[in-house]
Amino acid sequence: MDTNTDRRLVMVGMMIAIFLASFVAADFDLLQDVCVADLASGVKVNGFPCKSNVSTEDFFFAGLVNPGPTNNTFGSTISLAGVKQIPGLNTLGISMARVDYAPGGLNPPHTHPRATEIVYVLEGELDVGFITTENKLYAKIIKKGEIFTFPRGLLHYQRNIGNGPASAIASFNSQSPGTQREANALFAATPIVEDVVLTKTFQVGTKMVEKMRSRLAPK
Repeated sequence: MDTNTDRRLVMVGMMIAIFLASFVAADFDLLQDVCVADLASGVKVNGFPCKSNVSTEDFFFAGLVNPGPTNNTFGSTISLAGVKQIPGLNTLGISMARVDYAPGGLNPPHTHPRATEIVYVLEGELDVGFITTENKLYAKIIKKGEIFTFPRGLLHYQRNIGNGPASAIASFNSQSPGTQREANALFAATPIVEDVVLTKTFQVGTKMVEKMRSRLAPK
């Protein structure tokens, strides 16, 4: 077998390996009608194991009916409807949330590592935006009945710019999208992120780092 043939076989083998790996990395199709999450199980899997005693209530949730409290530091609150609130969502790859904002309220910069988000404004007027990995900001003011999308894993925010309360419904293509607020992740982590990391990152002194920690630490 000549050298060129060897090279072709190696390339074909690499392509097949990449092709098969893409299948392994993808979500699998459902193998049954439902897999209601057994939230009390001690078994650790990528998601939740299925429980056997399924009921209609496993697919129902009324937790987004009423506005959530907004008398906090940011003037906003998120009410999640994910797999932990609706066990019947297990393996279905979707979830929702309601976000309520006081006047001037902010849902501060954060990411959802496992989901793309689409937001529908119920009431009010929001300044929304996301930032790409090239530090490009895409921002827009959206009003009641309008929609905006935040790509998976990118830093984004929403701010109420109206004179009254605002609210929105967010949908995710994950049963558990995860939320990581950037400021909390850096200044309220346990154990703490070392001062030298934060002072060099933000070009501030230790006293400012300590001040940020005291403000963002869980109450």
